Amino acid sequence: MSESQAETKEQSMEAPRIYIERTLALIKPDVLHKAEEIEDIILRSGFHIVQKMKLHLSPEKCSDFYADQYGKMFFPSLTAYMSSGPIIALELARHDAINFWRQVMGPSNSLKAKETHPESIRAIYGTDDLRNAVHGSYCLTSAEREIRFMFPEAPIEPMPSGQVALDYLDLFVNSTLLSGLINLCKQKPSDPYTWLADWLLKHNTNRPEVRDKNI
Repeated sequence: MSESQAETKEQSMEAPRIYIERTLALIKPDVLHKAEEIEDIILRSGFHIVQKMKLHLSPEKCSDFYADQYGKMFFPSLTAYMSSGPIIALELARHDAINFWRQVMGPSNSLKAKETHPESIRAIYGTDDLRNAVHGSYCLTSAEREIRFMFPEAPIEPMPSGQVALDYLDLFVNSTLLSGLINLCKQKPSDPYTWLADWLLKHNTNRPEVRDKNI
């Protein structure tokens, strides 16, 4: 075996890496009564809700949060709308969370979303470009800033990788997954994928504890 072949084999035997991103989601004032439905969509899309907080931002706080939009024509309307009533802030986590949450939300203009992404949250719950139901971070930098804005004490750390990740899987994941697969074989449901997903959500012993704050 050549040196290059040995190197390739060694690389292929390396422990898999686990990556997790966090992003911020906001449920906007006019759809607060639909928050439970929207959170259900979030969970069924594979996200963990790490933290959740209901709050009512002042116009000044809204201006600080949307500082990158300052100077644009819609800025006064945006801050007035977002400070018009309570919102719910959620710190979400999963692989590729930022891009995936933007897909789940759909286009920012709800009217366009209804045409091009009819199953997205903004198509279902939004009414126009401003009242578009939900907000999501644009990139890694904005996600970190926005999470720290809403949750100042939130740690922004990646999941472990390599042997540490394998040890974590052995200790906390594999036993639950094995139990789920055994029950799947016993039940023999018509839709095994959905059944197993629901079972794992229900029996997840490692679900993060949501810090639910009301201010």
